[in-house]
Amino acid sequence: MDAKTVCLAVLSQGEASGYEIRKSVEEGPFGHIQDIGFSSIYPALSRLRGDGLVTVTELAQEGRPDKKIYRLTSDGRLALLNALQDPTESDRVRSDFLFRMLFADILPPSIINSMIDARMEEIQTSLTRLGASASGGFESVGEEFVNGFAATVQRAMAAYIEDNRHQLVAAALAPSRAVAE
Repeated sequence: MDAKTVCLAVLSQGEASGYEIRKSVEEGPFGHIQDIGFSSIYPALSRLRGDGLVTVTELAQEGRPDKKIYRLTSDGRLALLNALQDPTESDRVRSDFLFRMLFADILPPSIINSMIDARMEEIQTSLTRLGASASGGFESVGEEFVNGFAATVQRAMAAYIEDNRHQLVAAALAPSRAVAE
């Protein structure tokens, strides 16, 4: 999804500032499925406003710039509905962790173990957050589905890592390839 569609999706759940949209993408139900940079949110909101898909209200704040609150218009809701009906793109996994694991055979075993331990902690934190979301109830069947899907993926990752970490550590212990300097 592009930044404009993600912004429309967040605003379909209620008015929000650019910062609140970012928080929703990072920590809310969108956090496991979309990633848009903070720098792309405001240009997207500006284009949406120019296209009449959102409105903005500026609230004065003492000692700070005015806070802009964005709301979806009826045309914005229609644009979101149309965008959601477009064919889906293939999922792509981008992972700094997996990139490093590609080179496990040239890293020291202690580093591999540290990286794996850190990843397992991240997964546990994510599962705890997902469990907290589940206990608070869901606003929609879609949110429940996405939360359940994300929790299942996190548990599967943890199981795979634990079942296979020995391979990475063993590769790191074996005589390694020399890295060209």
